[in-house]
Amino acid sequence: MATLKKYNLEGREVGQVQIDDALVNAEANGQMVKDYIIALRENARQWSANTKGRSEVNHTTKKPHPQKGGGRSRQGMLSAPQYKGGGRVFGPKPKFDQHVRINKKERKAAIRFLIGEKLRNNKVHLIDSTEMDAPQTKALANFVKAREVKGRILFLGEGNYAEVEHGEEKRLVSVQCDKHDNFAKSMRNLPKTEFSLAKNINGYDLLVAHEIVLTESALQELNEWLC
Repeated sequence: MATLKKYNLEGREVGQVQIDDALVNAEANGQMVKDYIIALRENARQWSANTKGRSEVNHTTKKPHPQKGGGRSRQGMLSAPQYKGGGRVFGPKPKFDQHVRINKKERKAAIRFLIGEKLRNNKVHLIDSTEMDAPQTKALANFVKAREVKGRILFLGEGNYAEVEHGEEKRLVSVQCDKHDNFAKSMRNLPKTEFSLAKNINGYDLLVAHEIVLTESALQELNEWLC
């Protein structure tokens, strides 16, 4: 099994954590990963752009000048696209639902591969906790500097769950998590940093991030979810 060193917010090593080989050595078809990322980007579009054609603009339909006798080209109405205030030709219109369905197994495989790629390239760092008494940007900036974490950074924290009874079974249900609030506020003045709960990440976030910083509990969540 591979191991990752664990650090505190001061940048000092406080232990080591073993990582499941299934996560480190994860493989996936390149075309599948590409299709997944494209589907994410397509689903992020609003499809709300709307323009008016010549029959929809609030404009006079008066003929600009007589058809003949002026030596000018024939024109039908002032709402034509070539006139100021006229309609737009082939402009965007709101589309019907363009949602692209993403297969759950393919989504897991793509995320598992992207995390494994970061692990193989030593782009994953562990911290012991994200709990802070108050927001403090300097403390987080010192950690980033001490560990030489560069580029776009994605911070991941563990979620909060409650046990509920469902018939004869007991299930864990995700509930509102505010224990990372001070940590998330501390990075607001740090450029190119983002915070997310481990189970809320998607492939695009992992793809654009140069390095990942996460808690041991968040790593366990990802391991249980993906492996």
